Amino acid sequence: MATTPQRAYRAACPNCGAPVEFASAASASAVCSFCRSTLLRDGDALRRIGVVGELFDDHSPLQLGAAGQLQGVAFTLVGRLQYGSAGGTWNEWHALFDGGSEGGRSGWLSEDNGAYVFAFDTPLAEAPPPLGSLLAGQAVRVAGQAWNVASVVQARLVSAQGELPSPPPLEREFAVVDLRNALGEVGTLDDAEPARVGWSVGRSVALTELVISGLREDSEKTLASRALECPSCGAALDVKLASTQSTTCAQCNAVVDVSKGAGADLAADLAYYAQNNSGAGGLEPQIALGRSATLSLGGAALPWQVVGYLERCDVSDPDERSFWREYLLYNRTAGFAFLVDAEDGWSWVKPITGVPVFTGNRADWQGASYRRREGYVATVTWVQGEFYWRVQRDERAQVIDYVGTGMAANRRLSREQTPGEVTWSAGQTLEAGEVAAAFGLPKTEHVALQRDVSPKSHGSGVLKAVLIFVVVVIVVLIAVSRCGSDDCGDVRSSFGQSSAEYQQCLRSRGSGGRIGSSGGSYGGWSSGGGGHK
Repeated sequence: MATTPQRAYRAACPNCGAPVEFASAASASAVCSFCRSTLLRDGDALRRIGVVGELFDDHSPLQLGAAGQLQGVAFTLVGRLQYGSAGGTWNEWHALFDGGSEGGRSGWLSEDNGAYVFAFDTPLAEAPPPLGSLLAGQAVRVAGQAWNVASVVQARLVSAQGELPSPPPLEREFAVVDLRNALGEVGTLDDAEPARVGWSVGRSVALTELVISGLREDSEKTLASRALECPSCGAALDVKLASTQSTTCAQCNAVVDVSKGAGADLAADLAYYAQNNSGAGGLEPQIALGRSATLSLGGAALPWQVVGYLERCDVSDPDERSFWREYLLYNRTAGFAFLVDAEDGWSWVKPITGVPVFTGNRADWQGASYRRREGYVATVTWVQGEFYWRVQRDERAQVIDYVGTGMAANRRLSREQTPGEVTWSAGQTLEAGEVAAAFGLPKTEHVALQRDVSPKSHGSGVLKAVLIFVVVVIVVLIAVSRCGSDDCGDVRSSFGQSSAEYQQCLRSRGSGGRIGSSGGSYGGWSSGGGGHK
């Protein structure tokens, strides 16, 4: 683990007199922990250049003084920049690697909705493309390498803490452009400093591989202190996750934007919209919100909890619409993942930081080949629970799905694009029985979860014919209703009374409107912004 660096510099804050210490002689700036003054080193003295705002308590597991290792080299978190954009907030932790009294190499541990990237500032030998000209999904060359633009946001400094390699950007917005490449790297361009464009390159990391000690013990506490009321009906909003940007009201089912934070008088300013397709009886997802399961989603088995639920619809063709369901899963150290219940079976997916390599309709990613299956436009028709992005009415996503080939036939890959952002997700299929067992569902509910007959069975032609008939019935029902027929008996007899298909049919019979948001059929919701310095 990292050792405590020898203190290379210490001085009094010129505003309040409190001691300000620097672990590295190379550090140029710091924020006074008592009065929040932003301080600039000027020879042997400190000069006050401004004041930063209060930190938004996002209950991050990280904190100043936490120590870890990256590829065997010890580091300590000595500073923090908290940024915000229209899509939410994220943290950039200044990591100082061991290097004696003169200080070691500086890096940035970026934290955004439970995902982490370790990056290092790198000088640009050639001028980058103008940031204002870049668009999500665009292919560009930066520093002699090919990249794809993942997102373009306008960011601002929310607050800062501790020791920093340069003064933070005060009272101004700046552009942040997130890039990805086929090596799984994350590149970031920003114009936080007007005189130059910043450039950093890094990779996705997990907290477990960093062997971090000194994490906060209270990072999992709930946000009941927000004391928010539903702007539609006045009921209390039970927001449990610090990263939540949108939540649904348990009483009236309104979708509420809670991204602005806390405040006693905030309720009047909360944006919301009503969902009018809940149907009689308020039918619930097959896997209830709050339920937990231990699953291995591309790594070690971890406990995952269902925190959100979505029903989504393909709206590419008004005459042929299909739907599926996505469960948003959360783990404290691994972040978010998606459990997807579609017509052809169950699968899980998680956002990835890289982009595949393409040859025609073939995509290659991490040693596996995929073929393009279909492209379509997706929207959301129903939500419950909490979400780390701001759910917006009628927002649509352009989606392209890929399926693995050969030995990787059970793998899945998906690309989805919304205005300003492109997200790639990867995962693999799951057996319905595995899902039911992991969540401890009663055996009486197992049949309703079965979706994997077609892609995994070599059964008789009669079975295939029945399945085709059922799919046709569902498509017709959805096409004429929400995404009705007055009789849902065919769906009930085919999938069971407790199935999502039968519940969807019941809801559709008396419903009208449709709401929307971005995403992909294999999941992979975007974080709504948040670059990596």
